[in-house]
Amino acid sequence: MKILVVGTGAREHALVRALSLDPVVTELHAAPGNPGIGALATLHAVDQLDGEAVARLATTLAVDLVVVGPEAPLVAGVADAVRAAGVPVFGPSAQAARLEGSKAFAKEVMAAAGVPTAEPRVASTVAQAVAAIDELGAPHVVKDDGLAAGKGVVVTDDRTEAIDHATACLVKGGQVVVEEYLDGPEISLFVLCDGTDVVPLVPAQDFKRALDDDEGPNTGGMGAYSPLPWAPAGLVDEVLERVARPTVAEMARRGTPFAGVLYCGLALTSKGLRVVEFNARFGDPETQVVLARLATPLAGVLLAAAEGRLGDLPPLQWRQDAAVTVVVASDGYPAAPRTGDEIGGLDAAEDVPDVHVLHAGTATDDAGRLVSAGGRVLSVVGTGATLSQAREAAYAGVAHVELRASHHRGDIALAVTRD
Repeated sequence: MKILVVGTGAREHALVRALSLDPVVTELHAAPGNPGIGALATLHAVDQLDGEAVARLATTLAVDLVVVGPEAPLVAGVADAVRAAGVPVFGPSAQAARLEGSKAFAKEVMAAAGVPTAEPRVASTVAQAVAAIDELGAPHVVKDDGLAAGKGVVVTDDRTEAIDHATACLVKGGQVVVEEYLDGPEISLFVLCDGTDVVPLVPAQDFKRALDDDEGPNTGGMGAYSPLPWAPAGLVDEVLERVARPTVAEMARRGTPFAGVLYCGLALTSKGLRVVEFNARFGDPETQVVLARLATPLAGVLLAAAEGRLGDLPPLQWRQDAAVTVVVASDGYPAAPRTGDEIGGLDAAEDVPDVHVLHAGTATDDAGRLVSAGGRVLSVVGTGATLSQAREAAYAGVAHVELRASHHRGDIALAVTRD
C-alpha cells in the first residue's frame, strides 16, 4: 500500500511514523513534510494548499491513499481535488471542514443536531461583540470565527482584554463568537468518520497555555497525555451518542457528509458534558500520544474511513502503555517565535528508552544543519507502563534537546502522576 501524507508538522510525523510501522505499507510519501518525516518518507516540494498539485502528485505516484493532516488544506478543498482525481482520501471536503473553518457554522450544526455546547453569540461588529461580552459575563470567552492555528481564543476575566481580542479579530474581517464560560476539565476525543459510521479513538488531554500552571497565552498546544485515569466511565459512549453520531447525521442530512476525523474538544462541566469546539482533523499534540498507544495497524483503518467501510472493521486494539508528549518551543512562541537556530541532541534523546522525537517546526539550512523553522519545534514522546513512567521518559528525552533559548512546560501530566 502506497500512501501520501499532506502536511509539515509533528502531527504528520506521528501519522507517518505510525504508518511506517504498518506491514502493509510499502511506500510512504509526504508533501511537503519536514526533515524528521524525510527519514521515513520521500518528500515532495508541493504546496499543501494547492489541491490540484496534490492531486497530480497522488496520481503520478499512483498512491492508494492520501491522508490530509492540517486544517488549512482541508478548508481549502485539497481533499475535494484528490477525490475528484479518483484517489481515496482521508479528510473531509471543504464544505464538511467548515465544522472547523467557521465556529459559527459549527454552533449552527450543533444546535440543529441537539449537541450540548456553550451558549454562543455571533458578532460581526465591535458593538455586537461588546454587548455579547457584557451579556454573558466573566470569565469571557472570545473566539476568532475562522482558523487561527489554535491561538484564536481568549479566556479572561478582563473585560478590556476580551474586547481588544474581539476587535483585533474583526479588523481582519469576518466574525467572532462570544460564548459562556465552561467550567470543569477538558478532554480531547478523536472520532473517525466515514460519512455514516463512527469509530472512537482513546481520550487525551492537551495543555493549551504556554507556561506552567496554565499561565501565559494560548498556544497550539504544549503537551498532552493519555490515558485519562480521572475520566468518568462511559464517557466515550456518551460522546458517541450525544455528540459524534448526531453531528455526522446532521452533516449527512445537509448533503455534506463528514468523512475523516471529527475532533471533539469537550468540557466536563458542573452541568454535564459540553462541546468546546470541533476540529476537522487530528489534533496536535494529542495525536502524538494517541497514536503511540494504538496497536491496530493504522493504514487499513484510514482507508476504511476513506472508502466508507468503517462499519466492517473489528474493534480497534490499544496498548496498555501510557504516553506523554512534551512540546519544545522556540524562544518567543507563541507571539513572535525565533527561527533559524541549530537543533542538537536528538540522537541522544531517542537513545532514551521508550522515547521518540517528532519534528514540528524544523528545516535544514544551506549548510545542511537542522534548524528551527517554527514556534513549536519538536514533540518529545515518552511511553511507559504508567503515566509516571511515560512522563519521566518524555522529560528525560527533553533534557537532551539542544536549542538556544527554547522553552517547554514542566508540568505536563504532573497532576495525574502525583501520589
